[in-house]
Amino acid sequence: MSSTDLDGQQGSRWRLTPMRPRDPNEPARVASSLELFFDLVFVVAVSIAAVQLHHAMTEGHILDGLLHYAMVFFAIWWAWMNFTWFATSFDTDDWLYRVVTIVQMGGVLVLAAGVEPAFVDDDFRLMIAAYVVMRIAMVTQWLRASRSGGDHRRTAQTYAVGITIVQVLWIAYIPLSGTTAGIAIVFLIAAELAVPVIAERGGTTPWHPHHITERYSLFTLILLGESLLASANAVLEAVHAHEDLAPLIAIAVLALVVTAALWWIYFWPPHHHAIGTLRESLRYGYVHYFVFAAAGAFSAGIEVEIDVLTGHSELSETTASFTVTVPIAVFLLGVWWIAIRPCADRLVNTVLPVAALLVLLDPLIPIPITLTALVMAAVVAFLVWRSPAGRASLPESAAD
Repeated sequence: MSSTDLDGQQGSRWRLTPMRPRDPNEPARVASSLELFFDLVFVVAVSIAAVQLHHAMTEGHILDGLLHYAMVFFAIWWAWMNFTWFATSFDTDDWLYRVVTIVQMGGVLVLAAGVEPAFVDDDFRLMIAAYVVMRIAMVTQWLRASRSGGDHRRTAQTYAVGITIVQVLWIAYIPLSGTTAGIAIVFLIAAELAVPVIAERGGTTPWHPHHITERYSLFTLILLGESLLASANAVLEAVHAHEDLAPLIAIAVLALVVTAALWWIYFWPPHHHAIGTLRESLRYGYVHYFVFAAAGAFSAGIEVEIDVLTGHSELSETTASFTVTVPIAVFLLGVWWIAIRPCADRLVNTVLPVAALLVLLDPLIPIPITLTALVMAAVVAFLVWRSPAGRASLPESAAD
């Protein structure tokens, strides 16, 4: 055992496993029980964010609600994504790794508690405090990885330093307000996004394509589950309604049909082919922000539609319809761009964007709910007829 392998030296005394890079070609690599447990806390955070977006939109504060949702969802998504990519490369599953992960889970729960103050009072203090706790826990993981990381030692150290610097800046952001705060938050988000780009340039971490895309697919299922809950809520409202029974049932059917279609479309392409290079992996990870956020916003839109039908919303029927169709269109375009486009033929790559445009414009016609369901069902039928065609272009250079 090397004298410099501190994890290794501690192994016998502290029962720790050296945090060496995982094999990216490891056979049968699947999500661990800890990763699935980790995802559960995000169900809470996503659900609360969707509820607050629903309340903001149904009260007529659409732009304000969307801006708050975008910021809140960034914190949720970024914390989840950073852990997920780290785990695919350095998961040891020993007691220290588990404890640090559970600390991050606690941070997510506190962050979830801070969502309502952020939406209602523009008070992000609790959210930022919880977020910083999660990110500092991530720093400890990267520092530990740097001890046994071998060729990835410098990359791990760059991550640790970069994340630490940004967290100091987040703390400095807390007393800011007004225009200064708005400019600062854009800068801080850009800084967070830049850390992996800078760190991975010094030597890419060994991600496992099948494992990482499975993790994304599991989180997508969590978000689509929120839409199914919205469908169930429409049925519950219909049970207690009299005049609005038929429209509420129609909303429930729309939610079910569209959610099933989004699931079908998302899982149509082989996602592991989409992350062969660093550039592809960054694109896949970052564009998923819009895919995930759209899935969460779709469930909020369904709730807004229910409020309009039951007379509890400030919005017109047309505006309320856009709260449903815009998230669907964004989800379609996002999945098409990162996963379908590289492995589809020209016909598929024409039909998907056109379908997204049709869905986006559905509220301008008299029967938006029916047309949206029909368009989504037609897209699924089309994809059943077609098959993924493999990589449509030559792989990009790993140096890109």
